[in-house]
Amino acid sequence: MTDNAGGPLLPHPLPEHRLALLERITLALRAITRPVRQWSGWKRISQWEALQAIRNSASLRAASYLAAVSMVLILVAGTIVAGQLRSSVFESRRSAILSDAALRFSSAQSVFDQSTASTPDQIQESTRQLATSLRVSAAGTGAVSVLLLRSPAQSQTLRINEIVDPSVQGVIGNDMRQAVAESSDPQWQSVSIPSAQDSSVRLPAILVGTKVQVPRAGTHQLYIVYSLQGDQERINTVMGILIFAGIPFLLLIPVITFMLIYHILGPVRRTAAAAGRLADGNLDVRIDASDTRGTDEMANLGRAFNNMAQSLEKKIDEYDELARLQQRFVSDVSHELRTPLTTIRMAEEMIWDQRQSFDPVTNRSAELLHEQVERFDSMLADLLEISRHDAQSVDLVAESVDLRSLVARVVQANSELAQRLGVEVIVESPHYRCSAEIDDRRIERVIRNLLVNAYEHAESKPVVVTLAANDSAVAVRVRDHGVGMSPATVERVFDRFFRADPARARTTGGTGLGLAISLEDVALHGGTLRAWGELGAGSSFMMTLPRKVGIAIEAEPLELWGQE
Repeated sequence: MTDNAGGPLLPHPLPEHRLALLERITLALRAITRPVRQWSGWKRISQWEALQAIRNSASLRAASYLAAVSMVLILVAGTIVAGQLRSSVFESRRSAILSDAALRFSSAQSVFDQSTASTPDQIQESTRQLATSLRVSAAGTGAVSVLLLRSPAQSQTLRINEIVDPSVQGVIGNDMRQAVAESSDPQWQSVSIPSAQDSSVRLPAILVGTKVQVPRAGTHQLYIVYSLQGDQERINTVMGILIFAGIPFLLLIPVITFMLIYHILGPVRRTAAAAGRLADGNLDVRIDASDTRGTDEMANLGRAFNNMAQSLEKKIDEYDELARLQQRFVSDVSHELRTPLTTIRMAEEMIWDQRQSFDPVTNRSAELLHEQVERFDSMLADLLEISRHDAQSVDLVAESVDLRSLVARVVQANSELAQRLGVEVIVESPHYRCSAEIDDRRIERVIRNLLVNAYEHAESKPVVVTLAANDSAVAVRVRDHGVGMSPATVERVFDRFFRADPARARTTGGTGLGLAISLEDVALHGGTLRAWGELGAGSSFMMTLPRKVGIAIEAEPLELWGQE
Protein backbone atom coordinates (compact mmCIF):
# COMPACT_ATOMS: atom_id res chain seq x y z
CA MET A 1 0.00 0.00 0.00
CA THR A 2 1.24 3.50 -0.78
CA ASP A 3 0.33 6.83 0.80
CA ASN A 4 -0.44 9.25 -1.95
CA ALA A 5 -2.66 11.66 -0.06
CA GLY A 6 -1.74 11.29 3.60
CA GLY A 7 -1.88 14.17 6.08
CA PRO A 8 -1.65 15.01 9.78
CA LEU A 9 -4.24 13.99 12.26
CA LEU A 10 -7.06 16.50 12.61
CA PRO A 11 -6.65 18.41 9.37
CA HIS A 12 -10.01 19.98 10.26
CA PRO A 13 -10.20 20.51 14.08
CA LEU A 14 -13.41 20.30 16.01
CA PRO A 15 -14.58 23.87 16.66
CA GLU A 16 -17.02 23.05 19.46
CA HIS A 17 -14.41 21.07 21.41
CA ARG A 18 -11.74 23.75 21.02
CA LEU A 19 -14.15 26.53 21.93
CA ALA A 20 -15.39 24.69 24.97
CA LEU A 21 -11.82 24.02 26.13
CA LEU A 22 -10.74 27.63 25.62
CA GLU A 23 -13.85 28.85 27.41
CA ARG A 24 -13.09 26.68 30.44
CA ILE A 25 -9.48 27.92 30.52
CA THR A 26 -10.59 31.55 30.22
CA LEU A 27 -13.13 31.22 33.02
CA ALA A 28 -10.50 29.60 35.27
CA LEU A 29 -7.96 32.35 34.60
CA ARG A 30 -10.55 35.05 35.24
CA ALA A 31 -11.51 33.46 38.52
CA ILE A 32 -7.85 33.29 39.60
CA THR A 33 -6.70 36.75 38.48
CA ARG A 34 -9.85 38.82 39.12
CA PRO A 35 -8.82 40.24 42.52
CA VAL A 36 -5.50 42.00 43.02
CA ARG A 37 -4.40 42.04 46.66
CA GLN A 38 -2.82 45.16 48.02
CA TRP A 39 -1.78 46.04 51.54
CA SER A 40 -4.73 48.36 51.97
CA GLY A 41 -7.29 45.79 50.83
CA TRP A 42 -8.79 44.40 47.67
CA LYS A 43 -9.16 46.87 44.84
CA ARG A 44 -8.52 47.23 41.14
CA ILE A 45 -5.35 48.85 39.87
CA SER A 46 -4.80 50.46 36.50
CA GLN A 47 -2.43 49.11 33.89
CA TRP A 48 -0.22 52.18 34.35
CA GLU A 49 0.03 51.55 38.12
CA ALA A 50 0.87 47.90 37.46
CA LEU A 51 3.61 48.87 34.99
CA GLN A 52 5.00 51.42 37.43
CA ALA A 53 5.03 48.82 40.22
CA ILE A 54 6.91 46.39 37.98
CA ARG A 55 9.43 49.05 36.93
CA ASN A 56 10.04 50.10 40.53
CA SER A 57 10.48 46.58 41.93
CA ALA A 58 13.25 44.21 40.90
CA SER A 59 11.30 41.34 42.49
CA LEU A 60 8.18 42.02 40.43
CA ARG A 61 10.27 42.55 37.31
CA ALA A 62 12.08 39.23 37.76
CA ALA A 63 8.80 37.45 38.49
CA SER A 64 7.22 39.00 35.38
CA TYR A 65 10.17 38.03 33.19
CA LEU A 66 10.12 34.50 34.56
CA ALA A 67 6.37 34.27 34.04
CA ALA A 68 6.76 35.39 30.44
CA VAL A 69 9.64 32.98 29.83
CA SER A 70 7.72 30.16 31.53
CA MET A 71 4.67 30.86 29.40
CA VAL A 72 6.75 30.80 26.23
CA LEU A 73 8.47 27.58 27.27
CA ILE A 74 5.16 25.95 28.22
CA LEU A 75 3.62 27.01 24.93
CA VAL A 76 6.60 25.71 22.96
CA ALA A 77 6.67 22.48 24.95
CA GLY A 78 2.90 22.14 24.61
CA THR A 79 3.10 22.67 20.88
CA ILE A 80 5.86 20.06 20.56
CA VAL A 81 4.02 17.58 22.80
CA ALA A 82 0.76 18.17 20.94
CA GLY A 83 2.48 17.67 17.60
CA GLN A 84 4.20 14.49 18.78
CA LEU A 85 0.98 13.21 20.30
CA ARG A 86 -1.00 13.87 17.17
CA SER A 87 1.68 12.32 14.98
CA SER A 88 1.98 9.24 17.20
CA VAL A 89 -1.76 8.70 17.51
CA PHE A 90 -2.29 9.34 13.82
CA GLU A 91 0.42 6.92 12.69
CA SER A 92 -0.84 4.22 15.03
CA ARG A 93 -4.44 4.75 13.98
CA ARG A 94 -3.56 4.92 10.30
CA SER A 95 -1.67 1.63 10.43
CA ALA A 96 -4.59 -0.05 12.16
CA ILE A 97 -7.08 1.40 9.69
CA LEU A 98 -5.05 0.37 6.63
CA SER A 99 -4.63 -3.16 8.00
CA ASP A 100 -8.33 -3.39 8.70
CA ALA A 101 -9.23 -1.94 5.30
CA ALA A 102 -6.93 -4.38 3.51
CA LEU A 103 -8.67 -7.26 5.27
CA ARG A 104 -12.12 -5.86 4.37
CA PHE A 105 -11.16 -5.32 0.74
CA SER A 106 -9.74 -8.85 0.46
CA SER A 107 -12.88 -10.30 2.00
CA ALA A 108 -15.09 -8.25 -0.31
CA GLN A 109 -13.21 -9.39 -3.42
CA SER A 110 -13.52 -13.00 -2.28
CA VAL A 111 -17.27 -12.57 -1.91
CA PHE A 112 -17.49 -11.07 -5.39
CA ASP A 113 -15.37 -13.87 -6.83
CA GLN A 114 -17.60 -16.56 -5.27
CA SER A 115 -20.89 -14.84 -6.18
CA THR A 116 -23.33 -16.78 -8.43
CA ALA A 117 -25.47 -13.75 -9.24
CA SER A 118 -26.21 -13.48 -12.93
CA THR A 119 -28.96 -10.91 -13.37
CA PRO A 120 -28.60 -7.20 -12.76
CA ASP A 121 -31.00 -7.34 -9.84
CA GLN A 122 -29.10 -10.19 -8.23
CA ILE A 123 -25.79 -8.38 -8.67
CA GLN A 124 -27.25 -5.17 -7.28
CA GLU A 125 -28.62 -6.97 -4.26
CA SER A 126 -25.36 -8.79 -3.60
CA THR A 127 -23.34 -5.54 -3.72
CA ARG A 128 -25.80 -3.84 -1.36
CA GLN A 129 -25.60 -6.71 1.11
CA LEU A 130 -21.81 -6.67 0.90
CA ALA A 131 -21.65 -2.91 1.62
CA THR A 132 -23.99 -3.30 4.57
CA SER A 133 -21.98 -6.21 5.91
CA LEU A 134 -18.72 -4.31 5.58
CA ARG A 135 -20.12 -1.26 7.39
CA VAL A 136 -21.45 -3.37 10.25
CA SER A 137 -18.35 -5.52 10.62
CA ALA A 138 -15.93 -2.57 10.42
CA ALA A 139 -17.94 -0.35 12.77
CA GLY A 140 -15.82 -1.57 15.66
CA THR A 141 -12.72 -0.04 14.07
CA GLY A 142 -14.43 3.31 13.40
CA ALA A 143 -15.93 2.76 9.94
CA VAL A 144 -18.94 4.99 9.39
CA SER A 145 -19.66 4.57 5.71
CA VAL A 146 -19.00 2.21 2.74
CA LEU A 147 -19.30 3.37 -0.85
CA LEU A 148 -19.12 1.45 -4.14
CA LEU A 149 -18.54 3.71 -7.13
CA ARG A 150 -18.23 2.87 -10.77
CA SER A 151 -14.67 3.11 -12.08
CA PRO A 152 -14.08 6.10 -14.37
CA ALA A 153 -12.76 3.73 -17.07
CA GLN A 154 -15.68 1.28 -16.79
CA SER A 155 -16.74 -0.03 -20.22
CA GLN A 156 -19.07 -2.92 -19.31
CA THR A 157 -22.52 -2.83 -20.83
CA LEU A 158 -24.03 -4.21 -17.63
CA ARG A 159 -24.39 -1.40 -15.15
CA ILE A 160 -25.57 -1.43 -11.58
CA ASN A 161 -26.46 1.43 -9.35
CA GLU A 162 -23.63 2.91 -7.26
CA ILE A 163 -23.84 2.53 -3.50
CA VAL A 164 -23.34 6.01 -2.10
CA ASP A 165 -23.69 7.93 1.14
CA PRO A 166 -24.75 11.52 0.37
CA SER A 167 -23.22 12.82 3.64
CA VAL A 168 -19.68 11.70 2.77
CA GLN A 169 -19.73 11.29 -0.99
CA GLY A 170 -18.36 14.81 -1.45
CA VAL A 171 -15.08 13.96 0.34
CA ILE A 172 -14.00 11.65 -2.51
CA GLY A 173 -12.17 13.97 -4.89
CA ASN A 174 -10.98 13.38 -8.41
CA ASP A 175 -7.36 13.00 -7.27
CA MET A 176 -8.32 10.20 -4.92
CA ARG A 177 -10.39 8.42 -7.59
CA GLN A 178 -7.56 8.77 -10.11
CA ALA A 179 -5.03 7.36 -7.61
CA VAL A 180 -7.29 4.35 -6.90
CA ALA A 181 -7.84 3.77 -10.61
CA GLU A 182 -4.12 3.78 -11.37
CA SER A 183 -2.93 1.57 -8.50
CA SER A 184 -3.65 -1.99 -7.56
CA ASP A 185 -2.96 -1.24 -3.87
CA PRO A 186 -5.36 0.47 -1.48
CA GLN A 187 -5.00 4.26 -1.27
CA TRP A 188 -5.77 6.52 1.72
CA GLN A 189 -6.39 10.17 2.42
CA SER A 190 -7.13 12.35 5.46
CA VAL A 191 -10.54 13.95 5.10
CA SER A 192 -13.20 15.62 7.21
CA ILE A 193 -16.79 14.47 7.35
CA PRO A 194 -19.91 16.12 8.78
CA SER A 195 -21.09 15.11 12.24
CA ALA A 196 -24.25 13.03 12.45
CA GLN A 197 -25.61 15.37 15.15
CA ASP A 198 -24.67 18.68 13.53
CA SER A 199 -23.84 18.86 9.84
CA SER A 200 -21.99 22.17 10.34
CA VAL A 201 -19.40 20.42 12.52
CA ARG A 202 -16.64 18.60 10.68
CA LEU A 203 -15.03 15.46 12.08
CA PRO A 204 -11.55 14.11 11.17
CA ALA A 205 -11.54 10.85 9.21
CA ILE A 206 -9.45 8.62 6.96
CA LEU A 207 -10.75 7.54 3.55
CA VAL A 208 -9.41 4.24 2.17
CA GLY A 209 -10.23 2.98 -1.33
CA THR A 210 -9.29 0.22 -3.76
CA LYS A 211 -10.41 -1.41 -7.01
CA VAL A 212 -12.71 -4.47 -6.94
CA GLN A 213 -14.08 -6.65 -9.74
CA VAL A 214 -17.87 -6.98 -9.59
CA PRO A 215 -19.18 -10.06 -11.45
CA ARG A 216 -20.41 -9.09 -14.93
CA ALA A 217 -20.43 -5.36 -13.90
CA GLY A 218 -16.69 -4.84 -14.30
CA THR A 219 -14.24 -2.73 -12.28
CA HIS A 220 -15.62 -0.63 -9.42
CA GLN A 221 -14.02 1.38 -6.60
CA LEU A 222 -14.75 0.38 -3.02
CA TYR A 223 -14.29 3.06 -0.34
CA ILE A 224 -14.48 2.81 3.45
CA VAL A 225 -14.61 5.96 5.61
CA TYR A 226 -13.11 5.61 9.12
CA SER A 227 -13.99 8.31 11.65
CA LEU A 228 -11.29 9.63 14.02
CA GLN A 229 -13.73 11.37 16.34
CA GLY A 230 -12.85 9.16 19.30
CA ASP A 231 -9.12 9.77 18.81
CA GLN A 232 -9.71 13.50 18.54
CA GLU A 233 -11.68 13.52 21.78
CA ARG A 234 -8.96 11.61 23.58
CA ILE A 235 -6.32 14.07 22.33
CA ASN A 236 -8.47 17.01 23.44
CA THR A 237 -8.83 15.43 26.87
CA VAL A 238 -5.08 14.88 27.21
CA MET A 239 -4.32 18.45 26.05
CA GLY A 240 -6.92 19.84 28.44
CA ILE A 241 -5.32 17.95 31.32
CA LEU A 242 -1.88 19.24 30.32
CA ILE A 243 -3.15 22.82 30.11
CA PHE A 244 -4.94 22.71 33.45
CA ALA A 245 -1.89 21.05 34.99
CA GLY A 246 0.38 23.76 33.55
CA ILE A 247 -1.72 26.72 34.74
CA PRO A 248 -0.91 26.23 38.46
CA PHE A 249 2.79 25.96 37.62
CA LEU A 250 2.56 29.05 35.45
CA LEU A 251 1.02 30.96 38.35
CA LEU A 252 3.09 29.49 41.15
CA ILE A 253 6.50 29.93 39.49
CA PRO A 254 6.36 33.78 39.38
CA VAL A 255 4.79 33.94 42.86
CA ILE A 256 7.50 31.74 44.37
CA THR A 257 10.15 33.63 42.40
CA PHE A 258 8.82 36.97 43.65
CA MET A 259 8.78 35.78 47.26
CA LEU A 260 12.29 34.34 46.98
CA ILE A 261 13.82 37.39 45.28
CA TYR A 262 11.92 39.75 47.59
CA HIS A 263 13.44 37.95 50.56
CA ILE A 264 16.93 37.90 49.03
CA LEU A 265 16.76 41.61 48.15
CA GLY A 266 15.64 42.58 51.65
CA PRO A 267 19.14 43.77 52.66
CA VAL A 268 19.41 45.73 49.40
CA ARG A 269 16.13 47.53 50.12
CA ARG A 270 17.19 48.33 53.66
CA THR A 271 20.57 49.52 52.41
CA ALA A 272 18.86 51.75 49.82
CA ALA A 273 16.59 53.21 52.52
CA ALA A 274 19.61 53.83 54.74
CA ALA A 275 21.42 55.49 51.82
CA GLY A 276 18.43 57.78 51.33
CA ARG A 277 18.50 58.82 55.00
CA LEU A 278 22.26 59.31 54.73
CA ALA A 279 21.73 61.56 51.68
CA ASP A 280 19.21 63.59 53.74
CA GLY A 281 21.95 64.36 56.23
CA ASN A 282 21.45 61.66 58.86
CA LEU A 283 25.07 60.61 59.27
CA ASP A 284 24.29 58.28 62.19
CA VAL A 285 22.35 55.79 60.05
CA ARG A 286 23.80 52.27 59.92
CA ILE A 287 22.76 48.85 58.59
CA ASP A 288 21.48 46.42 61.25
CA ALA A 289 23.81 43.69 62.42
CA SER A 290 21.41 41.04 61.11
CA ASP A 291 22.15 42.21 57.55
CA THR A 292 25.93 42.17 58.00
CA ARG A 293 26.37 38.64 59.33
CA GLY A 294 27.79 36.07 56.96
CA THR A 295 30.17 36.11 54.03
CA ASP A 296 27.80 36.43 51.09
CA GLU A 297 27.38 39.43 48.82
CA MET A 298 24.52 40.94 50.83
CA ALA A 299 26.48 40.83 54.09
CA ASN A 300 29.48 42.38 52.32
CA LEU A 301 27.20 45.12 50.99
CA GLY A 302 25.95 45.93 54.49
CA ARG A 303 29.44 46.03 55.97
CA ALA A 304 30.71 48.17 53.09
CA PHE A 305 27.84 50.62 53.61
CA ASN A 306 28.52 50.89 57.33
CA ASN A 307 32.22 51.49 56.69
CA MET A 308 31.39 54.10 54.08
CA ALA A 309 28.91 55.87 56.36
CA GLN A 310 31.39 55.88 59.24
CA SER A 311 34.18 57.21 57.05
CA LEU A 312 31.87 59.81 55.50
CA GLU A 313 30.69 60.96 58.93
CA LYS A 314 34.28 61.32 60.09
CA LYS A 315 35.32 63.28 56.99
CA ILE A 316 32.30 65.59 57.18
CA ASP A 317 32.98 66.24 60.86
CA GLU A 318 36.56 67.14 59.95
CA TYR A 319 35.40 69.42 57.14
CA ASP A 320 32.81 71.04 59.42
CA GLU A 321 35.51 71.69 62.00
CA LEU A 322 37.80 73.16 59.35
CA ALA A 323 34.94 75.34 58.07
CA ARG A 324 34.21 76.55 61.59
CA LEU A 325 37.89 77.32 62.12
CA GLN A 326 38.02 79.16 58.81
CA GLN A 327 34.91 81.18 59.63
CA ARG A 328 36.22 81.97 63.08
CA PHE A 329 39.56 82.98 61.61
CA VAL A 330 37.98 85.34 59.09
CA SER A 331 35.70 86.81 61.72
CA ASP A 332 38.46 87.18 64.31
CA VAL A 333 40.92 88.69 61.84
CA SER A 334 38.27 91.12 60.57
CA HIS A 335 37.44 92.23 64.10
CA GLU A 336 41.07 92.43 65.14
CA LEU A 337 41.93 94.57 62.14
CA ARG A 338 39.20 97.04 63.07
CA THR A 339 41.25 98.59 65.88
CA PRO A 340 44.45 99.34 63.92
CA LEU A 341 42.36 100.34 60.92
CA THR A 342 40.50 102.89 63.06
CA THR A 343 43.82 104.36 64.20
CA ILE A 344 45.17 104.40 60.64
CA ARG A 345 41.96 106.02 59.41
CA MET A 346 42.16 108.77 62.01
CA ALA A 347 45.75 109.51 61.04
CA GLU A 348 44.87 109.33 57.34
CA GLU A 349 42.01 111.79 57.78
CA MET A 350 44.33 114.28 59.45
CA ILE A 351 46.82 113.94 56.60
CA TRP A 352 43.96 114.13 54.04
CA ASP A 353 42.70 117.38 55.55
CA GLN A 354 46.20 118.92 55.32
CA ARG A 355 47.05 117.67 51.83
CA GLN A 356 46.83 121.12 50.25
CA SER A 357 49.83 122.28 52.24
CA PHE A 358 52.03 119.41 51.03
CA ASP A 359 54.29 119.39 48.03
CA PRO A 360 52.90 117.58 44.93
CA VAL A 361 54.60 114.25 45.66
CA THR A 362 53.40 114.16 49.27
CA ASN A 363 49.92 115.31 48.16
CA ARG A 364 49.69 112.40 45.71
CA SER A 365 50.81 110.02 48.44
CA ALA A 366 48.03 111.33 50.69
CA GLU A 367 45.45 110.71 47.92
CA LEU A 368 46.66 107.12 47.40
CA LEU A 369 46.63 106.53 51.15
CA HIS A 370 43.08 107.85 51.38
CA GLU A 371 41.83 105.60 48.53
CA GLN A 372 43.46 102.44 49.87
CA VAL A 373 42.26 103.02 53.42
CA GLU A 374 38.70 103.38 52.13
CA ARG A 375 39.12 100.21 50.10
CA PHE A 376 40.59 98.40 53.09
CA ASP A 377 37.65 99.55 55.23
CA SER A 378 35.16 98.35 52.59
CA MET A 379 36.93 95.00 52.32
CA LEU A 380 36.80 94.49 56.09
CA ALA A 381 33.09 95.28 56.06
CA ASP A 382 32.48 92.75 53.29
CA LEU A 383 34.54 90.10 55.06
CA LEU A 384 32.54 90.59 58.24
CA GLU A 385 29.30 90.39 56.29
CA ILE A 386 30.25 87.22 54.41
CA SER A 387 31.44 85.61 57.65
CA ARG A 388 28.04 86.33 59.22
CA HIS A 389 26.36 84.64 56.26
CA ASP A 390 28.66 81.65 56.59
CA ALA A 391 27.88 81.39 60.29
CA GLN A 392 24.14 81.74 59.52
CA SER A 393 23.89 84.51 62.08
CA VAL A 394 22.23 87.06 59.78
CA ASP A 395 18.88 88.49 60.88
CA LEU A 396 16.28 89.58 58.33
CA VAL A 397 14.39 92.76 59.24
CA ALA A 398 11.67 92.88 56.59
CA GLU A 399 9.07 95.54 55.90
CA SER A 400 6.95 96.42 52.89
CA VAL A 401 8.92 98.65 50.51
CA ASP A 402 8.16 99.94 47.02
CA LEU A 403 11.18 98.94 44.96
CA ARG A 404 10.57 101.80 42.52
CA SER A 405 11.64 104.39 45.09
CA LEU A 406 14.51 102.16 46.25
CA VAL A 407 15.88 101.82 42.71
CA ALA A 408 15.50 105.54 42.09
CA ARG A 409 17.45 106.32 45.29
CA VAL A 410 20.29 103.95 44.32
CA VAL A 411 20.48 105.35 40.78
CA GLN A 412 20.61 108.89 42.13
CA ALA A 413 23.29 108.00 44.69
CA ASN A 414 25.55 106.58 41.95
CA SER A 415 24.83 109.22 39.30
CA GLU A 416 28.26 110.81 39.72
CA LEU A 417 29.98 107.49 38.87
CA ALA A 418 27.71 107.04 35.83
CA GLN A 419 28.55 110.53 34.60
CA ARG A 420 32.25 109.97 35.14
CA LEU A 421 32.14 106.75 33.09
CA GLY A 422 29.86 108.27 30.44
CA VAL A 423 27.02 105.79 31.04
CA GLU A 424 23.39 106.70 30.39
CA VAL A 425 21.02 105.07 32.90
CA ILE A 426 17.49 104.24 31.71
CA VAL A 427 14.95 103.21 34.37
CA GLU A 428 11.83 101.39 33.13
CA SER A 429 9.33 101.03 35.95
CA PRO A 430 5.57 100.45 35.85
CA HIS A 431 2.96 102.90 37.12
CA TYR A 432 1.70 100.45 39.76
CA ARG A 433 3.44 99.71 43.06
CA CYS A 434 6.18 97.08 43.06
CA SER A 435 6.15 96.48 46.79
CA ALA A 436 7.61 93.53 48.65
CA GLU A 437 8.57 92.62 52.21
CA ILE A 438 12.35 93.19 52.22
CA ASP A 439 15.26 94.30 54.34
CA ASP A 440 15.76 97.55 52.44
CA ARG A 441 19.39 97.94 53.60
CA ARG A 442 20.39 94.59 52.10
CA ILE A 443 18.35 94.93 48.89
CA GLU A 444 19.71 98.46 48.41
CA ARG A 445 23.22 97.00 48.65
CA VAL A 446 22.30 94.33 46.06
CA ILE A 447 20.95 96.89 43.60
CA ARG A 448 24.00 99.13 44.16
CA ASN A 449 26.36 96.21 43.46
CA LEU A 450 24.48 95.33 40.27
CA LEU A 451 24.45 98.94 39.06
CA VAL A 452 28.13 99.60 39.80
CA ASN A 453 29.06 96.30 38.14
CA ALA A 454 27.04 97.31 35.05
CA TYR A 455 28.66 100.77 34.96
CA GLU A 456 32.11 99.18 35.13
CA HIS A 457 31.48 96.94 32.11
CA ALA A 458 29.10 99.07 30.01
CA GLU A 459 31.92 100.72 28.00
CA SER A 460 30.00 104.05 28.01
CA LYS A 461 26.90 102.39 26.56
CA PRO A 462 23.41 102.69 28.11
CA VAL A 463 22.42 100.65 31.17
CA VAL A 464 18.73 99.73 31.42
CA VAL A 465 17.11 99.04 34.79
CA THR A 466 13.71 97.34 34.45
CA LEU A 467 11.17 96.71 37.22
CA ALA A 468 8.09 94.49 37.05
CA ALA A 469 5.79 92.64 39.43
CA ASN A 470 3.11 89.98 39.43
CA ASP A 471 0.93 88.43 42.12
CA SER A 472 3.77 86.48 43.76
CA ALA A 473 7.03 88.25 42.97
CA VAL A 474 8.86 91.49 42.18
CA ALA A 475 11.83 91.58 39.81
CA VAL A 476 14.62 94.06 39.06
CA ARG A 477 16.76 93.51 35.97
CA VAL A 478 19.99 95.44 35.26
CA ARG A 479 21.10 95.15 31.64
CA ASP A 480 24.22 96.65 30.11
CA HIS A 481 25.42 96.53 26.49
CA GLY A 482 29.14 96.37 27.11
CA VAL A 483 31.76 93.62 26.95
CA GLY A 484 29.38 90.86 28.03
CA MET A 485 30.24 87.50 29.55
CA SER A 486 31.22 84.08 28.26
CA PRO A 487 29.36 80.94 29.45
CA ALA A 488 32.35 80.07 31.65
CA THR A 489 32.17 83.49 33.30
CA VAL A 490 28.41 83.17 33.86
CA GLU A 491 28.97 79.94 35.80
CA ARG A 492 31.46 81.59 38.19
CA VAL A 493 30.30 85.21 38.30
CA PHE A 494 28.94 84.83 41.85
CA ASP A 495 32.08 83.12 43.20
CA ARG A 496 34.03 84.97 45.87
CA PHE A 497 36.97 87.06 44.61
CA PHE A 498 36.29 85.96 41.03
CA ARG A 499 37.30 88.32 38.22
CA ALA A 500 36.45 87.58 34.59
CA ASP A 501 39.48 89.55 33.36
CA PRO A 502 42.21 89.90 36.01
CA ALA A 503 44.07 92.41 33.85
CA ARG A 504 41.10 94.79 33.79
CA ALA A 505 41.45 97.66 36.23
CA ARG A 506 38.64 98.36 38.70
CA THR A 507 37.34 101.90 38.51
CA THR A 508 35.67 101.75 41.91
CA GLY A 509 38.19 99.52 43.67
CA GLY A 510 35.82 96.64 44.42
CA THR A 511 36.64 93.85 46.88
CA GLY A 512 35.53 90.89 44.75
CA LEU A 513 32.82 89.96 47.31
CA GLY A 514 29.99 92.20 46.13
CA LEU A 515 28.13 89.70 43.93
CA ALA A 516 28.74 86.84 46.38
CA ILE A 517 27.20 88.91 49.22
CA SER A 518 24.34 89.95 46.91
CA LEU A 519 23.57 86.31 46.18
CA GLU A 520 23.46 85.55 49.92
CA ASP A 521 21.25 88.58 50.62
CA VAL A 522 18.73 87.61 47.92
CA ALA A 523 18.69 83.96 49.08
CA LEU A 524 18.00 85.22 52.62
CA HIS A 525 14.76 86.73 51.29
CA GLY A 526 13.81 83.50 49.52
CA GLY A 527 14.48 84.99 46.09
CA THR A 528 16.79 84.29 43.18
CA LEU A 529 19.66 86.19 41.56
CA ARG A 530 20.60 85.06 38.06
CA ALA A 531 23.01 86.28 35.40
CA TRP A 532 23.47 85.85 31.69
CA GLY A 533 25.54 87.48 28.99
CA GLU A 534 27.04 87.22 25.56
CA LEU A 535 30.44 88.46 24.53
CA GLY A 536 30.09 91.82 22.78
CA ALA A 537 26.33 91.98 23.50
CA GLY A 538 26.37 92.89 27.19
CA SER A 539 25.26 91.25 30.43
CA SER A 540 22.02 90.95 32.34
CA PHE A 541 21.49 90.42 36.08
CA MET A 542 17.99 89.82 37.43
CA MET A 543 16.89 89.76 41.07
CA THR A 544 13.50 88.19 41.81
CA LEU A 545 11.98 88.55 45.30
CA PRO A 546 8.75 87.11 46.73
CA ARG A 547 6.01 89.60 47.56
CA LYS A 548 5.87 88.27 51.12
CA VAL A 549 8.58 86.56 53.11
CA GLY A 550 8.09 82.79 53.16
CA ILE A 551 5.86 82.46 50.09
CA ALA A 552 6.98 80.69 46.93
CA ILE A 553 7.65 82.49 43.65
CA GLU A 554 5.13 81.06 41.18
CA ALA A 555 6.41 82.88 38.08
CA GLU A 556 9.09 85.45 37.31
CA PRO A 557 7.73 88.83 36.15
CA LEU A 558 10.65 89.39 33.74
CA GLU A 559 12.84 87.45 31.36
CA LEU A 560 16.51 87.32 32.26
CA TRP A 561 17.75 88.07 28.73
CA GLY A 562 15.05 90.52 27.68
CA GLN A 563 15.18 92.23 24.33
CA GLU A 564 15.84 95.97 24.53
